[in-house]
Amino acid sequence: MTITRLSTAFLCALTLGAPAYAQSAIDNPECVAPANPGGGFDLTCRVAQTGLQPHVSEPVQVTFMPGGIGAVAFNQFNTNRTDDGSAIVAFSTGSLLNIILGKYGAFDETDVRWLATAGADFGAVVVHADSEFETLSDVMDALSTNPGDVVVGAGGSVGSQDWMKGALLMREAGGTPMQMRYVAFDGGGDAIASLLGGSIEVYTGDVGEMVPYLDSGDMRILATLSPERLDAPFDEIPTAKELGYDVEWTIMRGFYTGKDVSDADYQKWVDAFDAAYATDAFATVQAERGLLPLNMSGDELTSSINTTMDELRTIATEAGLIQ
Repeated sequence: MTITRLSTAFLCALTLGAPAYAQSAIDNPECVAPANPGGGFDLTCRVAQTGLQPHVSEPVQVTFMPGGIGAVAFNQFNTNRTDDGSAIVAFSTGSLLNIILGKYGAFDETDVRWLATAGADFGAVVVHADSEFETLSDVMDALSTNPGDVVVGAGGSVGSQDWMKGALLMREAGGTPMQMRYVAFDGGGDAIASLLGGSIEVYTGDVGEMVPYLDSGDMRILATLSPERLDAPFDEIPTAKELGYDVEWTIMRGFYTGKDVSDADYQKWVDAFDAAYATDAFATVQAERGLLPLNMSGDELTSSINTTMDELRTIATEAGLIQ
């Protein structure tokens, strides 16, 4: 059963024609990826770095702040960087889930300013190129008969969105999440390294993370967890649904700022993203990173975040993660 579906606004919203803006004058613009290099947060910041280049007065620098799958950065921007108007922080649907589960401490979604989206991504079931699992059915059969023999890993602890993907697969195989042999890593980059090194057998990651690895042939995507088959370069990869497994996971990627960032500084970033959304070049950047257009900023994004938080709280309750 699919229990993870974002609101219609999240899945369908596109920023249509917008007026051109002058470059936003942001001093030392920075995008903080709250994990080690190579994962989804890194990917999100690269979208900002490349996609905003024509629309900001200085290049966006990417920095890394690993720890707690985003918890360290969330707390940092809720304590001593609350008014840092030069910095944005990458987040995903998993970040929202972690807020709900209390993994980010006492702070919640009202303690930051939700800024803009980078696009939409989708879950993926990934194995090493030499894996004995040739198809998703091979993985599901193994999870059904001997779940303890299948080492699943991803960039998140129990209750994270990557764990949820595995848990949904496990349940669709007829078992329970508690039967899954799961290894948690602090970010997708670490999980991918472990998959390549043979420490785990199945990576429940995201499609967008796989773009840099498609040409190397080191890994294979057995299925995407998207509602429909994706466009190239993923058009030959089946969805779990079309293979007969009712599992779906859509990820929204975006950025937030500290809650005390001035309206003027916040608006500079909003204007830059709105200008980028209106261009074909930004859509190209999204596609190159394996993202679909999901373009929202400012009040529109904040409203959608609030709706999605309500939905995710329902999901987490159904999954037994919160009471």
